Amino acid sequence: MSNFNNNGEKITKAANMLKAIAHPIRMQVVELLDNDNSLNVTEIYSKLDIEQAVASHHLTILKDRDVLQSARDGKHTFYSLKHKQLSQIIQCIYQCLDE
Repeated sequence: MSNFNNNGEKITKAANMLKAIAHPIRMQVVELLDNDNSLNVTEIYSKLDIEQAVASHHLTILKDRDVLQSARDGKHTFYSLKHKQLSQIIQCIYQCLDE
């Protein structure tokens, strides 16, 4: 990594993204969206077998931390990963657990 002093803002943003995905439900959301690309909140909470309010709460956190992006289509909001590489971080951690 290059000069830490010049990358302070970038490091802070990266840490916030990692904090956002560092929760079991949010990790599942990232994995789900990596596989299905774009889903609405109903599809997400149904596939994860969680309550709608819980799904909405975690989706908001992920969107606020720049992990997800959203697009409206009529009355539905569809969520997708803003950065596909984030799912690779989760897979890397799983591989570390298998060692």
